[in-house]
Amino acid sequence: MKNSLTDYRKSYDKYVLEEEYLPVAPFELFQQWFEEVEQAGGVEEPNAMTISTIGLDGFPKSRVVLLKKYSEKGFVFYTNYNSEKGKAILANPNICLSFFWPNLERQVIVKGKAIRESEEESTKYFHSRPQGSQLGAWASDQSAVISDRSVLEENLKTLELEYKDKKVPKPPHWGGFVVAPISIEFWQGRPNRLHDRILYINGDDCWSKDRLSP
Repeated sequence: MKNSLTDYRKSYDKYVLEEEYLPVAPFELFQQWFEEVEQAGGVEEPNAMTISTIGLDGFPKSRVVLLKKYSEKGFVFYTNYNSEKGKAILANPNICLSFFWPNLERQVIVKGKAIRESEEESTKYFHSRPQGSQLGAWASDQSAVISDRSVLEENLKTLELEYKDKKVPKPPHWGGFVVAPISIEFWQGRPNRLHDRILYINGDDCWSKDRLSP
């Protein structure tokens, strides 16, 4: 069995990240990069991001979720508030988001504080989802131990009958989090591992930026 990965090599040489072309605030650059990743193709879900939290057990945990909205106010995703992830965030709102876009050799790392999105916005998004996804939010007691998959399938069948031709209400334990960024780092791969790293820091709603050594 091969267990050494020391021969894996890649040269990063597609783009550069130079200060003279950087916007004052990071959201314009994030939008530009996101659109370029979409246009370039090769990434099935460019809105996929890794979210890292500090769990109730004191350990960090990372998992991939989908970004659903972003603005100068922050980055929005949705989850079950009673899940392991939801409980961790409600106990400690300091979290990290990271995007990796290999097609353009780029990463974005966001550190920030997560707050619950308004019920109005969460409900609006919930009803924009396919009905199957809406029912799934009720069928799954996210992060809870179950005996086997049939538990989920039976729950879903029951809900499909209950809400046939009826509007599915948003579960009270389901909704969005808005991650208000404290810092946003843009990483652009460069040759010889001398990558470009630009760090934006939010101070009293005024952004500063620095170049970091790779």
